[in-house]
Amino acid sequence: MRWVVTGHVARGVGAVAILLSMCARLDAQWLKQPTVGIPRTADGKPDLGAPAPRGADGKPDLSGLWRMNSGAYGGNIVADLKPGEISPAADALYKQRMEDLGKDDPATYKCLPSGLRAIVGGLGWARIIQTPSLVAILYEDLTFRQIHLDGRDLPKDPNPSFMGYSVGRWDGDTLVVDSIGFNETTWLDGGGHPHSEALRVTERFRRKDVGHIELASTFEDPKFYTRPWTIAV
Repeated sequence: MRWVVTGHVARGVGAVAILLSMCARLDAQWLKQPTVGIPRTADGKPDLGAPAPRGADGKPDLSGLWRMNSGAYGGNIVADLKPGEISPAADALYKQRMEDLGKDDPATYKCLPSGLRAIVGGLGWARIIQTPSLVAILYEDLTFRQIHLDGRDLPKDPNPSFMGYSVGRWDGDTLVVDSIGFNETTWLDGGGHPHSEALRVTERFRRKDVGHIELASTFEDPKFYTRPWTIAV
């Protein structure tokens, strides 16, 4: 968790110091608490290569605290696109944000939800909570998303929001998630690549074993990009 101190620092410094010290002690307590149910090797270490756990419905259980590793995509999600596959409008907006040193970054200076940047994996940690009809994902910046597994369709005319609207379905042991309805406020990555409200994201989650989830995310935004593209997290 990141603490940001702004405003009248001098008058609040004592309270801030107490909060930070309390936070450190609580974090240390939880770090020493073994996660219940993880299979272990003979020497007591987590067996990350053991078969993935399954829920009562027989589907792989994605629940847990996960470190999302987006690699270079966290800073440049369009790294695999050619210059001609990025529209002039998107490229101009990206370059303007770079020249401005990200002063309009909604997730930092404006303290707004990270949106797509969290979904891509640029924030690091995420906690997944899975039930048969709903998957919730909690991110480090206190944003969250709900993935509905109850058979509903995506809204026909969504009211754009920071985290969009998501529905999921199982394709064998892979959870396929379709999301739309993202507002244009958020950036796709830390570099400032934009997206429009036409963006559609399709994610495929596959828990290959206890310790790893493979995630492939496909992005389609015909207003700013000439073709869909997929990244692996």
